[in-house]
Amino acid sequence: MISVEEAQDAILKRIPRLGRERVHILAALGRVLAEDVVAPRPIPPWANSAMDGYAVRAADVAGASGENPVTLRVIEELQAGFEASRAVGPGEAIRIMTGAPIPEGADAVVMVELTEPGGEGETRILQSVPGGEAVRPAGEDVEAGERVFEAGSRMGPAAIAMLASIGRAQVLVHQRPRVAILSTGEELVDLDQMPGVGQIYNSNSYALAAQVREAGGEPILLGIARDNAEDLELRLREGLSADAVLTSGGVSVGDFDLVKNTLGDLGNEMHFWRVRMKPGKPMAFGTLNGKPVFGLPGNPVSTMVSFELFVRPSLMKMQGHVGLHRPKVEARLIHPLKKSPERRHYVRAVASYEEGEWTVRAIEAQGSNIIHSMLRANALIVFPEYETDLSAESQVQLILLEEDSALGAQPAFAAGPSSPGP
Repeated sequence: MISVEEAQDAILKRIPRLGRERVHILAALGRVLAEDVVAPRPIPPWANSAMDGYAVRAADVAGASGENPVTLRVIEELQAGFEASRAVGPGEAIRIMTGAPIPEGADAVVMVELTEPGGEGETRILQSVPGGEAVRPAGEDVEAGERVFEAGSRMGPAAIAMLASIGRAQVLVHQRPRVAILSTGEELVDLDQMPGVGQIYNSNSYALAAQVREAGGEPILLGIARDNAEDLELRLREGLSADAVLTSGGVSVGDFDLVKNTLGDLGNEMHFWRVRMKPGKPMAFGTLNGKPVFGLPGNPVSTMVSFELFVRPSLMKMQGHVGLHRPKVEARLIHPLKKSPERRHYVRAVASYEEGEWTVRAIEAQGSNIIHSMLRANALIVFPEYETDLSAESQVQLILLEEDSALGAQPAFAAGPSSPGP
């Protein structure tokens, strides 16, 4: 067996970054830029009003107050999307709406709440304002020629807004990996079938497809391969056009030979097949025609945890991401934990962040078949290989599975001291 780090290194050094494609900016959400983006013009392109009010010359309203208002002649009304037809002269004002260009001659805006109607065609200013008041200068957000994004940037909603604001309809991004997913086992049936005695629904394919999609990839479901070389080879060949192949099941001692031999017949080069961890020890990795092939365990929790540690970072690298792994934090353990030595345990847990501190509590049910433990977990406690006891109040390392939802999360059960379980 090899360590988790050795397995990750063996995998990631064989994972290539995918090519590039040009997409519409809405299709770029969550993607990684493969080019620098430069603003062709300033944003905003001209000085404009930050509020509804009156565009004035600051010198004209100096000393204005409620007791001593300044009366100005209103020469025009200016909406956003239009330009003033004349300049503001001494003793004049233009009624202006938010976003409208500042007229020539004006250097400040008095918000409408600081004014009152005067005589016909007039307004009275009830408070003085300095030059530049409520004026958004040209280029306040972005200057012309400024590099707003570097290659390698991840596109979130605010990034899409920025691209639209500078007039970019399309950008060059790294391609999304197409990932073929195959479950193996005579005991599996798909969702449109009724399980017979000794049969279960094929949850792994759908869990992996969801994880692939959440990581930015495109899942391709190959169905269920029965426990014979012919069916396994037929379905694996269907997945050879993908960028990566995931199999689940058939990698434990004894039954692994079928998957291993079938992949070998197709030209697969096996790099390792057991990792010193729990859950997920029977984890295999190879390359077939230069493409990564992951042999994941059959138990659903083992499958999902192995995906998080090995497949997800690989998919992130394919897409050009710089940060490949989930966030890690230090947390205070609420209760003691025990385990056997030699294998690293990844303990499903509920973490909370309050008053500047992470705290964590293990979920009681830790069996590798207990799907609801993954449903409840927002973190994994990293229980080191050769440690057998973690005391209450000790500091432990967490892998955050859902960083946002971990903030303020509360455990869904009341538990005292517990064990990671089998």
